[in-house]
Amino acid sequence: MSYMRGEFLDTNVLVYAHDATAGEKRQKAAELVLSLGREQRGMLSVQVLMEFVVTVTRKIPQLLAPETAAQLADDFATWNVYVPGAEDVGRATRLAARYDISLWDALIIHAAAEMGAEVLWTEDLNHGQTYEGVVVKNPFR
Repeated sequence: MSYMRGEFLDTNVLVYAHDATAGEKRQKAAELVLSLGREQRGMLSVQVLMEFVVTVTRKIPQLLAPETAAQLADDFATWNVYVPGAEDVGRATRLAARYDISLWDALIIHAAAEMGAEVLWTEDLNHGQTYEGVVVKNPFR
């Protein structure tokens, strides 16, 4: 599948954008999400969508209703979305070992790289570091 150039959002950015208790992080994340959506440059993966739904319905202080989370997931499904296959597990495992990061972060990097993302927005990796051709940016710095 061919993707347009864009910027990949990690789960934490989507969560902050919808967490009423996140303060300044919520504002920054929401602005980024709206901008990428408006410009049609937003990218994410099925993994991000699943982690988002679990987090906003079970782990944040003011939980979202499952139906609200499902509607948001449906809305984000209109973005460029990477759908991992079984072969992606081995590739991500190799990335995790190479960079000494979690398998979950490696799968995010792999998805972003496969899509040709220019940027990966996350607070979970080193700001400014390039992984597999994708530059990590922390929107909260």
